[in-house]
Parts: sequence; C-alpha cells; structure tokens
Amino acid sequence: MLGAVTTPTDHEHRYRAVVGRDARFDGWFFTAVRTTGIYCRPSCPARTPKSANVSFFSTAAGAQAAGYRACRRCRPDAVPGSPEWDVRADVVARAMRLIADGEVERSGVPGLARRLGYSERQLHRLVVGELGVGPLALARAQRAHTARLLIETSPLPMADVAFAAGFASIRQFNDTVREVFAATPTELRRRPAPAPGATTPGELTLRLAARAPYDAAEVLLFLGAHAVPGLEEWDGRTFSRVLDLPHGPGVVRLSPAADGSAAVVARLQLAELRDLGTAVSRCRRMLDLDADPAAVDAVLGDDPALADLVAAAPGRRVPGSPDGPELAIRAVLGQQVSVAGARTLTARLLPAAGVPLATPAGTLTHAFPRPDALAAADLSTVGLTGARRAAVHALAAALADGAVALDPGADRDEAGRALLAVRGVGPWTAALVALRGLADPDVWLPGDLALRRSLATLGSTDAEAAGRWRPWRSYAVMHLWALAAPSLFTRPTPPARSPLPPAPVPALSERSAS
Repeated sequence: MLGAVTTPTDHEHRYRAVVGRDARFDGWFFTAVRTTGIYCRPSCPARTPKSANVSFFSTAAGAQAAGYRACRRCRPDAVPGSPEWDVRADVVARAMRLIADGEVERSGVPGLARRLGYSERQLHRLVVGELGVGPLALARAQRAHTARLLIETSPLPMADVAFAAGFASIRQFNDTVREVFAATPTELRRRPAPAPGATTPGELTLRLAARAPYDAAEVLLFLGAHAVPGLEEWDGRTFSRVLDLPHGPGVVRLSPAADGSAAVVARLQLAELRDLGTAVSRCRRMLDLDADPAAVDAVLGDDPALADLVAAAPGRRVPGSPDGPELAIRAVLGQQVSVAGARTLTARLLPAAGVPLATPAGTLTHAFPRPDALAAADLSTVGLTGARRAAVHALAAALADGAVALDPGADRDEAGRALLAVRGVGPWTAALVALRGLADPDVWLPGDLALRRSLATLGSTDAEAAGRWRPWRSYAVMHLWALAAPSLFTRPTPPARSPLPPAPVPALSERSAS
C-alpha cells in the first residue's frame, strides 16, 4: 500500500532496520528491549540489542503499557508521527488523527466514539485489536509527550504543566512522568534540551521534527505566497498565522531550523496552555511533517515523466491547512480568481465574521471565522458575486450543522460526497479540500489549468495522469504545480544588478496552485 519503501511488519525485517539504525522508520514502530526495560526509536545510537531480547510496538503507548520506559538518549517520543495514520482511511486511522488533535482531552473516549459513529465498546475493540492498547492509553502517551515539552522548554510551575498537558491531578502527572521517562518532573527539568532560539515572555519555542529530506523553506514559501493579511504573515523566512484553537486563538511563528536539519522551529503564543498538543498537531499537519518521503519518491521517481522533477526536489511535501473548514471556505473564495485576488477577498472576510485577537500580534489581528458565525454574517461588502456569496453561506451552514465534516477524523470519501452536495462546490474544489484540508495523500485535481500546462510539457494529458502515481497523487500534483509556477516554490536568486524591474509573476487562477 505504501509504495516501494514500506514499513517492515515482521520481526526479522524490523530488527534489520534496527541493526542499520535506519531513521526512515523512526515513528513507524518502536523497539523495546526486555533486558533494559527501555524502548527506543529504530535509529537509536545505543549498542544494538540481541534479537531475542527485542519486541516491537506500533505505538509508544503500546510500549509504555507493556512496562517499558522511554530511552533518554534517542528520545523516541520526539520522532515524527507514523505516516500510516495519514495514509489510511479506516476507523483506527481516523481515531488516531482525532486523538492527536486532542479529542479525548476535550470530550473523552465517549465523545471520540460518537464522532466516529461507533459505540465506545466497538471503538475500544477495534483500536485494541490493532494496536494492543485503547484510546485512553494512546491519549495518556500524548499527554506525557506534551508534559515533557512543557517541562523542558518553559519555566512554568509543575502544577501548570500538569493541567496544561491534560492531566486530571498532580499525582497522576507525577506518576505518569516517572513511569514513562524513569525520572521525576524536576529531574527532567534539570536536563533540558537546548532551546532552538530565543523566546519572549509567554512564548513556547519547540522543534518540530520531520523525516529527511525536508525543505522547510519551500513549504513555508508556499504558505507565505498565500498569506492572508490579518490572519497570516510572511517575511521571507518566517511564516506566522493565527490558529483557531479549542480554548481561544493562538499565534504560531514557523521558521526553518537554523542548523539546516529536517525540522521546523515553532514559536507559540497560546490563550491557554492546554491547547499546546492540539496546536502542535495542527502545525505538523499543515507542514506535512509526518510524511514518508522515501516511499513517495520511490513511486514518483520511478515514472520517467516525473523522475527529473523528483530528483530536483526530493522529499517535496504538500503544504496543508490547520483547519479543514477554513480551507474549504478559502477554496470557494478563490474560485476563478488569482492567488492575490483570493487573498484580498479572504482578508475582507476577517472583520466581517472573524474572532479578533485580544491584542494584535504584529499584523495578525483575527482568527478565521468559524462556520456558524460565517453562516450568519453579512458578506455584502466583501466584494463577492451573488452566486459566490450564496456558496460561502451554504457551505458555512453545512459545516456548522454537521452536514459536512472536515475535522481530522472525517471520513474522506463521505466528506467529498457531502461537499459536492453543496451548491457552488464542484469537483475541483472538493478535491482541493481533500488534498490540503484533509491531508489525503492520493488526490488528483480534475481540470486544473496549471496541471494541464505541466502535463502538456511532459507530453501527457489530464485524463491519462488522473490514474497514475497512486497512492501518492497529491505529491505528484505538487511537483507539477512547481513546474507550472516555480515562484510559489523557489525564491528567485537576486541578480548582481537590476537595471530593470522584474517581470510580474503571471496570476494563477482558482484552478491552479491555490
């Protein structure tokens, strides 16, 4: 299912990855050593244990439930997440995406089950049957990871760390940290990880890891080219935006790691610290940090039509959105207008229905409007045609009443059908929402003008290409968009002297790199 490079599933092949310290599989599975009681990532630099002493787990939660503690040397809880949960569309994968987004913290396992359309007992049986642990254990592992981040990157009192990470009591926090990390919270703070940059009061600075190769500058440039004034900001290196989080708007500033590694530095300002886990999960999804570039490049690079494009930009990612409903509304606003025009229309939407920040953060002033507010808003001054305004209202109403669900646990096929039932939403728009809003790795954009131009250059057609490059068509789209509109992906090298102003970049219509 995952192309030429897949995660090994049997003991022998997994042990071979451990012997080779193969970082490609970090996050895919975890290695537990019975003689030490420690679990590690596959690439751990420690001495390789004997095969007979090793067990493998698909999640850190599974290793923790079996009584193993996290390795202090390789920090297995800090690896990128498993790409499997982004690729798969079944209920276990949807549950994993919702757990990462903090659904258990917000509404408990009963709420998670309701969101997925299962009884609590059915969901528990499915998750335990595949992963060996239930949703509560998975959420507990995530709480432990969030706690470690706060302990090591902030001066917060331990009581604040405990409740911000989602623990119900100080005792539960202390017991979990000792069990998972074999150290007390105070001991973890005595051994902090080096901070990846200076911070300001109230700001948390985190390092978000990715699988190499990862071109953070390219991903941030793409996001910056679409930045909406008031909601987003791009200064040529750092992409900033407002996040609409469960307990209030937050601001994140994202920059490439200074050491050039496959990582992004995130500086977060949150209304409430208990939104940290959700904010990190949404940033990772927006930046496509959990993708498996080896698997993607192996499939796409094997096609002669894409081989040169893949070789020139290995590990290219699909920049997404932290919020599916926001992406859907922005896709409708951008229909049949240029990228610049879409940015302007979206910016006008913010004061009409957006949530203002208590204190503006530079040029950032509003969170994107929530569907219920947008459905009731007067959009007559935004500059939309009557048909486009009706489409925005209809989509917002469908999102608000649940007729269209675009959260991380959404059924992608069902979401596509529901979107197409909304008047004013066509196949291209629904596909774009799947590609950038739901992080579906296998989406083709029917009728996209930029793709057609690139395919003509490569001697292919839209109809022929629609069935190629599975299961990674979303990544093929990005390569073809880059061929058609390189300025959205690569910052031009300034000439030695510029006697004439640079030629303007041709505007891309809605059916292009939106």
